[in-house]
Amino acid sequence: MTDLEAALRKAVRGEVGFDVTSRALTTMDASNYRRVPLGVVAPRDADDVAAVLEVCRAHGVPVVPRGGGTSIAGQATGTGVVLDFTRHMNRLLALDPAARTAVVQPGLVLDRLQEAAAPHGLRFGPDPSTHGRCTLGGMIGNNSCGSHSVAWGTTADSVRELEVLTARGRRLRLGREWAGAPDGLRELVEGDLARLRTGFPDLPRRISGYALDALLPERGADVARSFCGSEGTLGVLTEAVVRLVEPPPARALAVLGYGDEGAAAEAAAGLLEHGPLTVEGMAADLVPSPAGLPRGGAWLFVETGGETAAEAHARAGAVVRAADVLDAMVVTDPAGQRALWRVREDAAGTATRMPGGTSLTGAGGGSEAWPGWEDCAVPPARLGAYLRDFRALLAAHGLRGTPYGHFGDGCIHVRVDFDLLTGAGVARFRRFSEELAGLVVAHGGSLSGEHGDGQARAELLPRMYGAGTVALFERAKAVWDPDDLLNPGMLVRPAPLDANLRFAVLPRRPVDVAFGYPADGGDFSAAVRRCVGVAKCRTATATGPAVMCPSFRATGEEEHSTRGRARLLHEMLAGELITDGWRSTEVRDALDLCLSCKGCRSDCPVGVDMATYKAEFLHHHYAGRRRPAAHYALGRLPRWLRWASATRAVRVVNALASVRPLAALAKRAAGIAPERALPGLAEETFTRWWRRHRLAGSGDTAGRHRPAGSGDTAGRHRPAGSGDTAGRHRPGGAGDTVVLWPDTFTEHLSPSVGRAAVRVLEAAGLRVVLPPTLRLPRGAAGDGRTRSPAALLAARRGRVCCGLTYVSTGQLDRARAVLLRTLDLMGPVLDTGAPVVVLEPSCAAALRADLPELLPDDPRAAALAARVLTFAETLERHAPDWTPPALDRPVAGQTHCHQHAVLGDTADRRLRAAAGLTGELSGGCCGLAGNFGFEAGHYEVSVACAEDRLLPAVREAPAGAVVLADGYSCRTQLAQLAGVRGRHLAEVLAEGLEERLAEGPGERLAEGPGERLE
Repeated sequence: MTDLEAALRKAVRGEVGFDVTSRALTTMDASNYRRVPLGVVAPRDADDVAAVLEVCRAHGVPVVPRGGGTSIAGQATGTGVVLDFTRHMNRLLALDPAARTAVVQPGLVLDRLQEAAAPHGLRFGPDPSTHGRCTLGGMIGNNSCGSHSVAWGTTADSVRELEVLTARGRRLRLGREWAGAPDGLRELVEGDLARLRTGFPDLPRRISGYALDALLPERGADVARSFCGSEGTLGVLTEAVVRLVEPPPARALAVLGYGDEGAAAEAAAGLLEHGPLTVEGMAADLVPSPAGLPRGGAWLFVETGGETAAEAHARAGAVVRAADVLDAMVVTDPAGQRALWRVREDAAGTATRMPGGTSLTGAGGGSEAWPGWEDCAVPPARLGAYLRDFRALLAAHGLRGTPYGHFGDGCIHVRVDFDLLTGAGVARFRRFSEELAGLVVAHGGSLSGEHGDGQARAELLPRMYGAGTVALFERAKAVWDPDDLLNPGMLVRPAPLDANLRFAVLPRRPVDVAFGYPADGGDFSAAVRRCVGVAKCRTATATGPAVMCPSFRATGEEEHSTRGRARLLHEMLAGELITDGWRSTEVRDALDLCLSCKGCRSDCPVGVDMATYKAEFLHHHYAGRRRPAAHYALGRLPRWLRWASATRAVRVVNALASVRPLAALAKRAAGIAPERALPGLAEETFTRWWRRHRLAGSGDTAGRHRPAGSGDTAGRHRPAGSGDTAGRHRPGGAGDTVVLWPDTFTEHLSPSVGRAAVRVLEAAGLRVVLPPTLRLPRGAAGDGRTRSPAALLAARRGRVCCGLTYVSTGQLDRARAVLLRTLDLMGPVLDTGAPVVVLEPSCAAALRADLPELLPDDPRAAALAARVLTFAETLERHAPDWTPPALDRPVAGQTHCHQHAVLGDTADRRLRAAAGLTGELSGGCCGLAGNFGFEAGHYEVSVACAEDRLLPAVREAPAGAVVLADGYSCRTQLAQLAGVRGRHLAEVLAEGLEERLAEGPGERLAEGPGERLE
């Protein structure tokens, strides 16, 4: 250990991390900048903070306070010791509803305060889009605002008192008047009153520089207010008393459509006289789908409040009547309002990927855009003119950006497609920044209107304030921190705005990888660069259908968030901190608790796909080396299950697994968690049932209900549906042929799902066939008598497979081989128009997403991916006139994470509604997630993920609810942790058909819905 680390460990009770992982996780915030710290300390209390300051002062090492790490200007990075307040100093200490105040620690996440205040009819006014992960300390450091600032102001407007430690260890309690202020501050102010009265622009969103004008005597010498926005450069916040507001009980949202954002900006200031809660603007570029919005190319979201819903609606209507718009609507439904606000809140991420254009490397996949000039602000009345000039400046530099943000306050967010990888691009970034600073000042604005100056803008503060006021800032910094210990390089004596760029350390040539990364032009570095640090993955409480990030919610550790893993991959590519590349144990350990749920693929605003990155990493990490036992046992599960089936060893395997000592030995050898029960194998596979069922009851001479391509008297593979003149692929009509995919889980572990799906699909008038298989030698299959080694090999390899288990364990060479074999077998099907129905969501997602990304140069991969349909999609598209049985029951359970992330569940929702299945399924991940929950060392996290949303949803389900779980993993988790039988939607519908047709009880497919397992 270094002397510094040893001294900190001796003095501090909290965690001290000088290891590679701790440092790598804090090299960046949500800005363009990167600094490598010496170490990270998570203090337990103010005494720990004082101890850190004392040790670092003795060693001459800077200290950087850090909250949620979502700062956009670089102020949450540093080269010394980073203070992480989110681990321990994250509590709400007191809440006084009568006084409307709360006492908070700096690491408290804003949403936790809002949740505590809500039962009292109160809230904290400022609400940045990162409210689910930003901290009160970070908000005070940056003087954050949010969408409701037109009603409730900035964070500085909500601060009453602050407890602060100076760099030299003095404890101060800051408020109004001079009591508690550091020595020399009052003299500094009184010596330059004229400058303080004339040198600060008067506008609602002036965040740049130090708020020294708050110390004027006519403003009450508000020392606490002047501290806000100081970005950790003056003192370290340890506690705050903040003011709460009483929001109106009811709200309505007026959505106003305009031709472009310039017209919307011109109109925004005129709406303030109506007393709105928000006036937010965004253009069509940032809206994934404008469906459901008024006509226009840009919109204002104007929220109004009232004592009643009618009053709020009336005020919204008044706004609409007063506005000169192309089109408008008023949304009063809370769910509809939340959906619209989610689009706005995700804009900081979605704006980083622009459609069309090329990436920074010149490859296809769209332009990358970055912060840097994220939040300039001008007087609201000048916003329209400023935007026109801003657009002209972008065009002059050949740049693109999409403005959005707080139009009512004149504050604009924008991500610009700077080239920050090449010298020429960085030079253009500097020239543009200098010219834009002049433009903002010419319009009477502030370089920062919300997120602070940091390194991105501090260098340009003289253009806004002049050299004299900036010199006053430097003197103020010296009063508070004479040793320049706290966050040096920010606000005063700043580092150049084009230094320390986080992209500079990344490799310039594309990294050799297995996946195609089509959205990033095939460049793995570009894929990793997707993470801009807005940290939506760090949201501790998921709502609605959201999945991301279950492992972070289970552990609370940055290392196990999507952002944390992306940061480690970034450092792996950089090669400075993490020096062993793909062999890195730090990256491996961080990825170990990634469930590969793919939730980030859809929930991350920039579409980070950590499941794919994990598979890529494991592929390289274990290349030429021995893998963990679970990779052989679970990663090659299809192979072992086919072997057991082909050798008729299922009964023996099940019998041995039921003997506890033998099961324990087997689990230990296979790397399976000892807490897990081994699931039983089906004695009759789905395809065996298929053959028996059709041979016994079909008699269809046209080849109906036989494997696609089999049964041809010439012994050749026949395309699915060929020779059937009665049912040849008529789109949308009765008799359409569908190819039912016998995935590994349905085939060997849960064949009842396949049987149920066949029953329902046939009842809907569809012709069901199975994919082709390799023909086996005569007498080698079907009769159970002759089993030569060659026959067994063919039986094992002659089936289609999505390759899911190989992909999730990073065995990508094997996955490719399996998928190529599958494409060969599916050739006859691809020659037809038949859709491929996949019952297991994870397998469907693998075929739809992983297959074309692993084999990007094989046109058959994209063709098969395009054919894949879920069970509900198949019924909706190919049997649109079919009416499901009326079940009229509530449902409980969870939407499969891969369905949410890759497949979508719109068709499922409509099918459930048509069948009278009421209620909503929860989001999240079941926690078993294929091999993850079975692997040794994952059991506790697996259970914690299930307890996050799935198990509570089932426990709280109404009596008689149907517990739906389309995924085998989800059903297994429910059975093992809750003793509840979850069922696939196909099983529930099939049972309803039986009841409708009054078939005998012997044909029932499963126990009653929601029945508990004994």
